[in-house]
Amino acid sequence: MAISHGIRRAGASLTLVAGLSVGGCALNPATGRNQIMLISESQEIQMGQEYDPQIVASIGLVPDSAWQRYIHQIGARLAAVGERPGLPWTFRVVDDPGVNAFAVPGGFIYVTRGLLAHVNSEAQLASVVGHEIGHVTARHTVSQMSNQQLAGLGLALGSVVSSGFARYAGLANSALGILFLKYSRDDERQADGLGLRYLLRTDWDPREMPVVFSMLEQVSASEGGGGLPNWLSTHPSPANRREDIEGQIAALSRDFSGAVVNRDPYLQRLDGQVFGSDPREGYFRGSQFFHPEMRFRLTFPEGWTTQNGKQAVIAVSPNEDAVVELSASQGASADVAARTFLAQEGMNAGSTSRATLSGLPTVSARFSAATENGTVKGAVLFVEHRGGVFGLVGYAPEARWSTYQTVVERALQSFEALTDATALNVQPQRVDIIRLERRTTIEELARQRNSPASAATLALINQVGPQTPLEAGRLVKWVVGQPAPSTPTQGRNP
Repeated sequence: MAISHGIRRAGASLTLVAGLSVGGCALNPATGRNQIMLISESQEIQMGQEYDPQIVASIGLVPDSAWQRYIHQIGARLAAVGERPGLPWTFRVVDDPGVNAFAVPGGFIYVTRGLLAHVNSEAQLASVVGHEIGHVTARHTVSQMSNQQLAGLGLALGSVVSSGFARYAGLANSALGILFLKYSRDDERQADGLGLRYLLRTDWDPREMPVVFSMLEQVSASEGGGGLPNWLSTHPSPANRREDIEGQIAALSRDFSGAVVNRDPYLQRLDGQVFGSDPREGYFRGSQFFHPEMRFRLTFPEGWTTQNGKQAVIAVSPNEDAVVELSASQGASADVAARTFLAQEGMNAGSTSRATLSGLPTVSARFSAATENGTVKGAVLFVEHRGGVFGLVGYAPEARWSTYQTVVERALQSFEALTDATALNVQPQRVDIIRLERRTTIEELARQRNSPASAATLALINQVGPQTPLEAGRLVKWVVGQPAPSTPTQGRNP
């Protein structure tokens, strides 16, 4: 968690795409097909420009300018040979350990840190980026949105935490919802074909593309820990997808022996990159949340679904009808933050209470808030800690609040300073690139060389089997660092 914004207003309504105008049928230059399109290109670009800062704020970017330049160079080269070179193409690496890539309208493409760790060459990365460019040039996302508008269904956007509760909590936003729209199988095949087209025009080896499909299939069964869905959750994959592309490549009857792969240079770029979730930005152990950088801990209600985001840490009840949320507040003090929160439109609050919590100054109150979907009731607590102010809020629909009030207020009162040395000093695991000194296998190497990752995981990120013979001189990804941190034992401070 790298929270930097104050608590959002309870009941903030979901922002839907506005200003759509009927554009009729238009010929798509990438696909050669007519599309019913209610969203013009200028509106598409405007949407992307509005979504991009939301995505950056919600997910975060990998704080490495070299990686950001690198992905932009690859993407710009591919986009330049596509059918819509005039879009304001933007390519970013987002700081999420999941294995995914996604596009939003207007030419904004994102790949996750987790994807970078799982692809094994520049050509493989280019094939993923080319596929996402294909979704944009074919206008797949805006086509889906147009079809939903045409059917009178509206744009049903999900949220990272809970699409069911988002109507009350305001947890979903239009940008994140776009990431959860699923493409059809026809769209996927079309994007695959367009990605292949762009690879062929830029001299990257297209034979690396079907290899990526196999890797993504394997990752899907084992992936976890990311705030985003995995690739196959948003990109439905027919069983013959790899075979389709292999068939298209074979039909070209071309010699690709001189095509660009760039395996070793790409792997060397990965050396030292964070692997998996970064515990420095907060981590869960059961219902307890620990933040080493900000030096606090909090216990969420047992059995609730939790999510550590860049802006907030959120827990949702099993029935998706209550939320506890922690975020940083913009107020200079707990008093100021509380007054600002309780002064919002539609808010009715009882008297505020000033106290100390484990020696930290706090201001708390109970409230009700009118929303477009009914009244929510809840409790809020602002606490001063290490020169800043944290806001904790829990709420539920008015009719359900009595069910959750006790457990929610207990969670809010569990905030305390983190002093356990083990928790404070936890470090992320990282990718270490090694060169094999002799012929071996991942399984054999794992018996000789320590790693917090299993042999199966190490084999997966290297795109080999655990017992596949690997020749001397080959570069191999290894994961180094300590095992995932265990829950520290800590009592309340006096």
